[in-house]
Amino acid sequence: MRYLVFGATGQLARELARHDGVTCLGRDLADFTDPESGARLVEETEADAVIIAAAYTAVDRAEEEETLATTVNATAPGVIAGAAAARGLPLVHVSTDYVFDGSGDSPRSPDEPVSPLGAYGRTKLAGEDAVRAAGGPHAIIRTSWVVSAHGSNFVKTMRRLGAERDRLTIVADQIGGPTPAADLAQACLAAADGLVKDPARGGTYHFAGAPDVSWADFAREIFARSGISCEVVDIPSSEYPTPAKRPLNSRLDCSALETDFGIKRPDWRDGLQDIIEELEAQGA
Repeated sequence: MRYLVFGATGQLARELARHDGVTCLGRDLADFTDPESGARLVEETEADAVIIAAAYTAVDRAEEEETLATTVNATAPGVIAGAAAARGLPLVHVSTDYVFDGSGDSPRSPDEPVSPLGAYGRTKLAGEDAVRAAGGPHAIIRTSWVVSAHGSNFVKTMRRLGAERDRLTIVADQIGGPTPAADLAQACLAAADGLVKDPARGGTYHFAGAPDVSWADFAREIFARSGISCEVVDIPSSEYPTPAKRPLNSRLDCSALETDFGIKRPDWRDGLQDIIEELEAQGA
C-alpha cells in the first residue's frame, strides 16, 4: 500500500512517516494557504490512499485568525477531497473533539449534534463538511489530546515545567482521552487500508486513548513515569482562562471505528511510556 500524507512536521505526520509506503508532503510542496497546490498533487499521485494530517492547530490564536484557519482547516481539505473523489482515492481526514460543546459527562458518539465553542472547532467542522460534500470514499477521524515525543504537547510541557517547579496547578474539570500520535497514525493507516478494500465503508469516527482522565491526573501520571517530584493541585477551568474556551467533556465513543475497521481504542499509558522513553533517549 502507498499513502500520500499531507503534513510532514506535525506530531501525526512524523509518526506516519515511520511506516512503509508513506510519502509525507510538507508546506514546501503542499501549502494549505494555497489549496489548489494540494489538489494538483493528488491528481498526480500514484498512491492508493490519501491522508490529511496537516491542520491549523493553534486553538487560541484561531480566535484572531479564523479566516486563515478556515483556509487551512476547511478550504484546503475540501479541495483535496474533491481531487481524491475524482480519482476514486480513499481519503482519511483527521478532525477533533472541539466540534462538540463539551457538555454532559457521557462519551460523544460520531452522530451526536455538533456545536463548536470557538473558531478552531468551527473551522475543523467546516473541514469535515467539505470532505463529506466531495462525495468520495472517506473516513473522518475525530481525536483528542494528541501527544508524542515531537513538537509541542502536554507531555513535553509537563516534563519541562515539572522539572523546574515543586508545584503546579492543573485543570481538573476537563476530561478526555489522551491519544499517542503513534496510535493515531496506525489507526489512520488501518482505516485507509479498509477503505481501499471496501470503498463503500467509511463515514465519521472517533479515536482516542483510554481510559478517560482529567488533565490534572494525566499530569500526575506523566510525573510518576518520568520520576519527577512535582505536586499537582487541581483547579477548575475558570481559574485558568484562555482566549478560546475548551470543552469540559472530551470523552469520545470510539466503538464505531472498531466495528467497521477493527481498530481498538489503545491504552494511552502504554503510549505514554514509549513517549517518555523516546524523550529520555533524546536527552529531553
